[in-house]
Amino acid sequence: MSIFVKRKTRDRQMRSPECDAYGGLRQRQALQQSAEYEFKRQFFGLLLVIVTWSLAMGWLLALATNAQSATPSAEIGTVDVVPAQYQLGQELYLENCSTCHIGLPPAVLPTQTWKNLLEDSQHYGAQLKPLVDPQRILVWKYLSTFSRVQLDDEETPYRVNDSRYFKALHPGVKLPRPVQIGSCVSCHPSANDYNFRRLTAEWK
Repeated sequence: MSIFVKRKTRDRQMRSPECDAYGGLRQRQALQQSAEYEFKRQFFGLLLVIVTWSLAMGWLLALATNAQSATPSAEIGTVDVVPAQYQLGQELYLENCSTCHIGLPPAVLPTQTWKNLLEDSQHYGAQLKPLVDPQRILVWKYLSTFSRVQLDDEETPYRVNDSRYFKALHPGVKLPRPVQIGSCVSCHPSANDYNFRRLTAEWK
């Protein structure tokens, strides 16, 4: 058989339906492999972007944290750290209550005591002009947030020496009887500035 005849026979076979089906199958497989490769490439590209972004954010957060810790923060004078939303209430409380005596931190008395003190114009034998809204609401939010819950079977204390919270905040301290608010400065030299964390050398 001549080369020309062989070529003609091969061309006829290539144009046959069986060959077309086989060629189409190979083409579909090639397209599918190409699509799978493209999907994997995009997936790993996205994964690389996410990992890079996470590392960058972690690095920036670490820098910010280190910068913040390096900056000296203001001294915390009260028993609890007071967030910004309660600071106006704290200022109003001190403005109204620390002009005649040392302002006590809310934590030394239960919430019920503070509630009664805000509602009663008779204040330890003195007649006071009661606070009015909105100042009263702001002061109450501050006092109620940072005071402690009173037990059901507990009598409401009106003097600090009767408050179990006051005693709990002074473990191992032999307190005078009765406790006078003015005597706080003997152990808390900055009590007049509403700073009860600074102590005398004896208690450091």
